[in-house]
Amino acid sequence: MFVLASSLILGCSLAIGATAACVGTVNSLDDVANAVKCTTVNLNSFTVPPGQALTLNLVTGTTVNMYGDIFFGNLSWAGPLFTVSGKSVTFNGNGHAFDGGGPFYWDGLGGNGGVLKPAPMMKIKISGTYSNVKVINSPSRVYSVSNPAPLVMSDLVIDNSQGDVPNAQSNGLAAGHNTDGFDCSTTDLTIQNSVIHNQDDCLAINKGSNIVFTGNSCTNGHGISIGSIDSDVIVSGIIISNNLIINNDQALRIKTKAASTNSSVTNVTYSGNTATGIRQFGVIIDQSYPDTLKIPGNGVQVSGINFVAPMSTLSVVGGAEKVAVNCGVGSCSGTWDWSYLKVYGGSAGPINNFTGIAGFRQYDSFSSLYSQIGISSGH
Repeated sequence: MFVLASSLILGCSLAIGATAACVGTVNSLDDVANAVKCTTVNLNSFTVPPGQALTLNLVTGTTVNMYGDIFFGNLSWAGPLFTVSGKSVTFNGNGHAFDGGGPFYWDGLGGNGGVLKPAPMMKIKISGTYSNVKVINSPSRVYSVSNPAPLVMSDLVIDNSQGDVPNAQSNGLAAGHNTDGFDCSTTDLTIQNSVIHNQDDCLAINKGSNIVFTGNSCTNGHGISIGSIDSDVIVSGIIISNNLIINNDQALRIKTKAASTNSSVTNVTYSGNTATGIRQFGVIIDQSYPDTLKIPGNGVQVSGINFVAPMSTLSVVGGAEKVAVNCGVGSCSGTWDWSYLKVYGGSAGPINNFTGIAGFRQYDSFSSLYSQIGISSGH
C-alpha cells in the first residue's frame, strides 16, 4: 500500500482506474489521461503539438496548479486550443500563461476570412474558481465560458496588445481582430479584477443571468457588451461595476439583432464605471445589429437598464457620441434610471422610439449647454 500511494503522489505514474487523492503531473499531452484521474493536477511548461488541443476533463473537486507556461504549435485549424471541464474545481494559474501564438494567424480579418484561426482559444466549462491565469496572443476569440454551476474568474490577464499594430498580412489594419475577451452564455458567473487588452469586445454576454463583471480593465477593444442578441434568448440580472475602459470604440453597449424575435434583455445595472478615450459611443443601445443606428427590429424586449451609485463617468473623443439609443417600436419599456451616469466630450446622440430614460442629460462640452435626452441640442 505504501508503494502504491508513493507512486501516485509522484505523479500518477500508475494507470489507475478510479478517482484517487493523488497528484497528476502533466509534462506533455501523453500525461493527461492518467493525470486527470487525480484530484490534484499540476501543469508544467510544455508545447502542445500543432493541430492538437489540451483538454482536461476533471473529476469533481480537483485542484489544478500551473507551474509553467503552456505553448501551442501553429497550425490553421478550428480549435479550441484548451478546454477544461468539471465541477467544484480550483484552477490556480500562479501567474503563468497560455500562449496562443497569435502572430502566426493574425491577418486583420479575425473570423471574417483569411487564415482559419482556432476559436475560441480557451473553453471554460467548470464551476468553482479560475484565477491568476494569463492568456497571450490569442489567434481570435479568447474565452468561451459556459460554467455548469457558480464560477468566479479572477485576477486574469489577456494580453493581445501585439495585435494592435498592422503586420505584413493585415493590409494596414490592426493585425489582431475578433479577439473578444470573454464570450459568455451562462448563469452564475463572476469575472473580477482582471486586465484585458484586445481588439474586440472586452466582455460579450450572449445569453444568461446572474452575471457580474466588476473591477476589470479593458483596453483598446470594443467595450463591454451585451449581445449581439439572437432569437429565443433571455439575458437578465447583469451587474457591470467599477470597471476601467480605456481607448475603446464603445464604453458600454447593448446590441440586439434586427431580425431576432422572442428574446429579452432585462435588469441590467451599471455602477462606478470609468471610461476614457472612447472613440464612437459612450453608451449605445442599438436594436439594428449588424447595422449601427439603422432600422431597428422590435423582437427583443429591453427593460430595466439602470445606472446606480456610484457614478459612472465616461469621456468620449471629439466626433464621438455620448449616448445613442435606437429602439424598435414598442420594444424598449419602463423607466430607466440614469441618474448616476455622466458622459463628457463629443456630441449628443439620437434617442429613437423611447422616452423612458430618467435623470440624465447629455452635456455638450463645446457649447456649455445641456440637452435633455430626446430633445435636440443642435448636434
